[in-house]
Amino acid sequence: MKKHNFSAGPSILSDYTIKNSAAAVENFAGTGLSLLEVSHRSKEFVVVCDEARALVKELLDVPAGYEVVFLGGGASLQFCMVPYNLMKTKAAYLDTGTWASNAIKEAKLFGEVDVVASSKDANYSFIPKDYVIPEDADYFHFTSNNTIFGTEMRYDPDVKARLVSDMSSDIFSRPIDISKYGVIYAGAQKNLAPAGVTLAIVREDALGQVERPIPTMLNYNTHIKKESMFNTPPVFPIFAALQTLQWYKQQGGVAAMEKLNIEKAAILYDEIDRNRLFKGTAAVEDRSIMNVCFVMNDEYKELEADFNAFATAAGMSGIKGHRSVGGFRASIYNAMPKSSVEALIACMQEFEKQH
Repeated sequence: MKKHNFSAGPSILSDYTIKNSAAAVENFAGTGLSLLEVSHRSKEFVVVCDEARALVKELLDVPAGYEVVFLGGGASLQFCMVPYNLMKTKAAYLDTGTWASNAIKEAKLFGEVDVVASSKDANYSFIPKDYVIPEDADYFHFTSNNTIFGTEMRYDPDVKARLVSDMSSDIFSRPIDISKYGVIYAGAQKNLAPAGVTLAIVREDALGQVERPIPTMLNYNTHIKKESMFNTPPVFPIFAALQTLQWYKQQGGVAAMEKLNIEKAAILYDEIDRNRLFKGTAAVEDRSIMNVCFVMNDEYKELEADFNAFATAAGMSGIKGHRSVGGFRASIYNAMPKSSVEALIACMQEFEKQH
């Protein structure tokens, strides 16, 4: 039976990425050595790292004056690394979910944090719209996609402050106006690679503006100057990331991925809205096209465990909602084929017929 991987992360990867990465574990670049045991400074791997950084720039149309680095520590380390490097006195943050809240908590260690708006009181079911960014804010931070609650900002806010965004779960899912940003960061385990590497796109002239001393490993300039090789980088995830980036290019680039993602999300949301057993949890105008969150309608709450078991038996893996909110979550990242979304829809329809 075919498995359909709807896990929120670590999540589905393209067959291209998996097959090429598996082959490199056996024999990397004709060296006769496994990718897992080669030096990160070998000429074969330096080529991998260089090509991966170049492809990020190409696919996202990164302008001059920005650098791409591969880091450790996950997006969670970026919660402190961003204010360490960018916050002089004050920053603005938008609170749209768990990860945004965690970023706010870390930023408060470095200066004044103005939480310009929050949807916490509504269980983060929408993206706040009416907020004002203080003119003296060093940057404005937002989480573009909220995996737990299924909301997404599929646009680059038009504000005076320089933007900073955690794009862990929707990077490469849409074109981005990079020129508006000081830093974009993303944990790899959603739309890029296995867990273990974090992508950061950094505007160079945004750095060097703070007076505080920055620990070497937490200084973006350290990693820019050493081209992600200051210390031993996560070799396997970077290689896998390169495979994913190559696959994106083969598919037609980011614009093509966006078109497919919109199609996948649309048919799934249509079924949620039609099916009498289910309802969506996010405000319609803010629905994520990466993480589709839904629950049983109130009168069918007792069927939640039954549907989870039914869907799992039908090959739907990872659709159970986050432990903090319950319900269901179908993560339909770039590598998720439309056929898998159609299989989930058929499963929902069959369950409806039975009840």
